[in-house]
Amino acid sequence: MAGNSQRKGAIRKGSKPTAGSGGRVRRGLEGKGPTPKAKDREYHKAHKVAKRAEREAAKRPRKPARGGDAEWIAGRNSVVEALRAEMPLTALYVAEGAERDGRLREAFELAAAAGISLLEVSRGEMDRLTGGAVHQGLAARMPSYEYAHPDDLLDRATDRDEQPLIVALDSVTDPRNLGAVVRSASGFGAHGVLIPERRSAGMTASAWKTSAGAAARVPVAQTVNLTRQLKAYQEAGCMVIGLAADGDVALPDLELSTGPIVVVVGSEGKGLGRLVAETCDQLVSIPMGNDLESLNAGVAASITLYSIAQARAAGQ
Repeated sequence: MAGNSQRKGAIRKGSKPTAGSGGRVRRGLEGKGPTPKAKDREYHKAHKVAKRAEREAAKRPRKPARGGDAEWIAGRNSVVEALRAEMPLTALYVAEGAERDGRLREAFELAAAAGISLLEVSRGEMDRLTGGAVHQGLAARMPSYEYAHPDDLLDRATDRDEQPLIVALDSVTDPRNLGAVVRSASGFGAHGVLIPERRSAGMTASAWKTSAGAAARVPVAQTVNLTRQLKAYQEAGCMVIGLAADGDVALPDLELSTGPIVVVVGSEGKGLGRLVAETCDQLVSIPMGNDLESLNAGVAASITLYSIAQARAAGQ
C-alpha cells in the first residue's frame, strides 16, 4: 500500500537517516598489522613454554657477578684476607642488620686504616651486587686490573738501567699459579710478567691474594698473540728460553747470559704449545729426582728466576 512505512525500504517519517556504511566497511577491510610471533601470543603453546623456561632460569643459582669494571669479593673470611693482603679495594659493603663479630670488626678497622669507604646496603641489594654469592653480610669491590703493554716491560728495565728479565706464561689457567709467578718475579728482580689475552688466567682477586702484594709492584702485560710477542722480544735483543721436561739443556748446565732474557713457562699438564716451543731459542729442563714428572708454573718459574739471579750476581 502506498505510503506504508512498514514496507521494505521505507523511511519512517521523523526518524534520523541511517549512517552510511562506507567508512565502517573500509575500516573493516584495513589490515591489523603483522601477526604476532607465537611466543608473544598468550594463548599459544610457545608462549607458555617460554614463560616456563624463564621461571626455571630464575630458580637456578647465579654465578658471582663479574662486572666489566669491577670484581666482587664476597664472604667475611675472603674480605678480611683481601684487606690483610692490601689488595686495591675501592669500597666495603655491609648488609643491614649483619651480625657484628670479630671478623666484621677487623674488616671495619682495616678498611678505616686503608681509607676504604664503608657502605651499608640492604640484603637484597647485597645479593644483587654479588650475583647471589654467599656473602655473609660482607663484600668488597675491587676494580678490574689495568694490564701493561708488552713494551712497557722492556721500558721498565731501561729506566732502571738493567738488562730485561721477563716471565711469559703459556696457557697457565690457574690464577693462583699466576699470582705465585708474580710473587717470584718480584722477589728475583724480574721486570714483569706476560700473559696471553685468551686461554690464560687473569689478575683476579685470587691471583692478587696469592701474589702477597707483589701485584702492586710488578706489572702484568697482555698480548693477543704470545708467539708473535716473543719474536718481537727476540728482535729487541732478548734471549727466549722455554721450560720443558724434555729440554735440550738442564738448568744447571745452561750458561745463563747476563743479557736480556725472557723465560717462558707452560702449563703443568700440557707444557709449552708447539709454536711457542719452536719460537724459543733454547728449551731448558729442571732436573728432578724420583718419579716426579713436572712442577707447577709457580715453582718452575721460581727455580729458574733464582738461577738467573744467582748467575747475574756472580757476573757482576
